[in-house]
Amino acid sequence: METSNNKVLITGGATGIGFGLARRFIRENNTVIICGRRSEALNQAKAQEPSLITWQGDLSTTADRERLFAWVSEHHPDMNVLVNNAGIQQWMSLDTDDFFARAKQELAINVEAPLHLTQLFIRHAALRAILNVTSGLAFVPLAKVPTYSATKAFLRSFTLSMRELLKSKNIEVIEVIPPALNTDLGGKGIHDQAPPVEGFIDAVFSQLREGKQELTYGFSENMIKAGPEELREAFNRMNQVR
Repeated sequence: METSNNKVLITGGATGIGFGLARRFIRENNTVIICGRRSEALNQAKAQEPSLITWQGDLSTTADRERLFAWVSEHHPDMNVLVNNAGIQQWMSLDTDDFFARAKQELAINVEAPLHLTQLFIRHAALRAILNVTSGLAFVPLAKVPTYSATKAFLRSFTLSMRELLKSKNIEVIEVIPPALNTDLGGKGIHDQAPPVEGFIDAVFSQLREGKQELTYGFSENMIKAGPEELREAFNRMNQVR
């Protein structure tokens, strides 16, 4: 896809990877819409990047996903790039009383939202590209985030099918595959020792300009190239299996 002169919609765009992508798209001469659940985070993002267009809503709900589509259709008919970035990560054990409730939250935002938004926005006449943000954990799960890892494996599989199914509509499908980065995903402080977002964003845009459709960095680059034995070793190392 072209990295400039687009109108880009980024879900979960007020913080973390989403905000990093938003800032770079702006620098690359794009108009950027971000949506998120928390007005405070949206306002803070706009204070840093005044050109941002913001929309508040809860994309874990069917009603708000449909409301977003209707708003974009009315006010931004030239929106041509959708970035399915919004996601939550729950660190939890299977034997906790609230496991199922928390897992359902992850499924709603990490799986249902990108599926539903894809179904809605492929009817949007201007759409030319969809970027799905998955994870290096799509290849090898971290057991402490069991549902999150599974949702990202699901989204990677779905993205592969999307790419084939949308060829006839001339919609490019790109997978953005981050490693752990220094964001608040999963909770403050958990990823403080991880690489900064900026280096990953640099790599993403470099690979976009090369025309790649699977955008990797660090751990995720290693995992996408790994064979079965390497993946098994990575799983054992990450989860301290002996």
